[in-house]
Amino acid sequence: MFARKISVQRRNSDGEQLPCPMHWIDNFAMRNFTNDAIFDDTLPVADGLMEAGHLVPLDRLQAAMEDWFRRKGYLKPGEMLVIEER
Repeated sequence: MFARKISVQRRNSDGEQLPCPMHWIDNFAMRNFTNDAIFDDTLPVADGLMEAGHLVPLDRLQAAMEDWFRRKGYLKPGEMLVIEER
């Protein structure tokens, strides 16, 4: 089910990439604010790392996580998420 390893990084305005804290990722995964069952197949593992099933589309995951992180105030203006399969 969780066959893919996904890197979740925050790129700051200087272009530096830092791993997103696990509590950010966990907050997204636990709340699943999107009401989209496709994100049920995600599992936070560590800072900057989550696992996901094959049906989770990375572009939609990135958009949904970035939106949630902005709502929570985790991402500042000029920052963005970089989500990649490892």
